[in-house]
Amino acid sequence: MRNSSIFIFILVFTLASGVVRSQELVDHSTYRLYDPVPRFAVKSNLLYDAALSLNLGIEFKLSKRYTLDVPVSYNSFDFANNRKWKHILVQPEVRYWLCESFAGHFLGIHAHYGEYNIGNVGPLKATKHHRYEGWLAGGGVSWGYHWLLSPRWSMEVTVGLGYTYLDYDKYEAPKCGLLQGNNNKHYVGPTKVALNLIYFIK
Repeated sequence: MRNSSIFIFILVFTLASGVVRSQELVDHSTYRLYDPVPRFAVKSNLLYDAALSLNLGIEFKLSKRYTLDVPVSYNSFDFANNRKWKHILVQPEVRYWLCESFAGHFLGIHAHYGEYNIGNVGPLKATKHHRYEGWLAGGGVSWGYHWLLSPRWSMEVTVGLGYTYLDYDKYEAPKCGLLQGNNNKHYVGPTKVALNLIYFIK
């Protein structure tokens, strides 16, 4: 899981670099697709959608340069061969925008909490041959970039690094396996990656 997360992190960061270079050709001080600045938006992380995880985020404008983003991801499905990636995750984040809300670069501070039940999923051997059920909590920092598509639609890319504490029960096999014990792990690394499609409601 860690190798896959790092790969996705690098992929999204590379994509973001190209988008930022193209967007910076636009002078945001004189060019605006919306006026006034939106106050409320809903969004979906396309990367989570590709992983068949239901997700929805909402973002509120707090001031000219601050917003509050609250994404939630949920997966309750069992797949073929008893593969499962069940989880619920919430990751609220306060964002500081370098220009103004919903435009250009932003920096964020986020927290996260989730519960999970994972088994028979690769490419890691640990999750391929065992099942893990438990909870996690932590926080981190992030960077992102937001670009406009139309007065109502936009996209953003964001990546984050931080700390996560994981507490879990480890089972012998993905299905009907014996409990092997309870353990915990301290993780430091990528904690957030998103390519969000956004719709402004107000």
